Amino acid sequence: MAKRSARHKFREIRSSEPANVHALFPRSSGWNPRDADARDRKYVKNVKAMSPTQQALLDAIEERSVVLALGPAGTGKTYLAIAKAVEALDQSRVSRIVLSRPAVEAGESLGFLPGDLEDKLAPYLRPLYDALTERLGAKRLRQLVGEGAIEIAPVAYMRGRTLNDCFIVIDEAQNCTYGQLKMLLTRLGWRSTMVLTGDPDQTDLLSGMSGLGTIGDKLERVEGVSVIRLGEADIVRHPLVAGMLTVL
Repeated sequence: MAKRSARHKFREIRSSEPANVHALFPRSSGWNPRDADARDRKYVKNVKAMSPTQQALLDAIEERSVVLALGPAGTGKTYLAIAKAVEALDQSRVSRIVLSRPAVEAGESLGFLPGDLEDKLAPYLRPLYDALTERLGAKRLRQLVGEGAIEIAPVAYMRGRTLNDCFIVIDEAQNCTYGQLKMLLTRLGWRSTMVLTGDPDQTDLLSGMSGLGTIGDKLERVEGVSVIRLGEADIVRHPLVAGMLTVL
């Protein structure tokens, strides 16, 4: 009887709570954390451009063998490049995808990382895995990586190679020196497409070390190479990203 009486009192207390408890995000405020439609877009099989410059980037990837996608964070540079790479692999236009990224820490030292070489490099390559997982799913990604159809490697592993019949994406290219970018560009082989993505204004290297801006200016004059410069109007992340970049 005591337990039943306690449960009855607990129900009475809970029934009186609504008068004193208020929603953290009331409907009148116009924003609800469960309302994903206003903040997130669902996965789509065929990626479409959300701005004229993004469309120019997609067209350039279709038409040119070397494309540089330069612009601030959130403009979809990496995602669009990886989406086109997956599309090319699915349509058998290339036999494999090669993704590379410099292993440069963003302003802080991680110190000694445990594990083998693959474990040490995993934090730097995580953004590429995230984009691939969204396009392919975790199960198929593991399968393709195991088969060698998708290779993800740091920039240091690219020297001395010739990449034929590949779709190559060099991400975070602003963290490469001029010499590294020159080495990467000369890896291009037959029947291959190479896309370099990065923001020349947001490098984690010491001042003057990044070679992306110089490389972009020089390659703009080369026939057969497209340099697409995205801006704040092309940002597709949270609307505040564009607003913050205007003042930071």
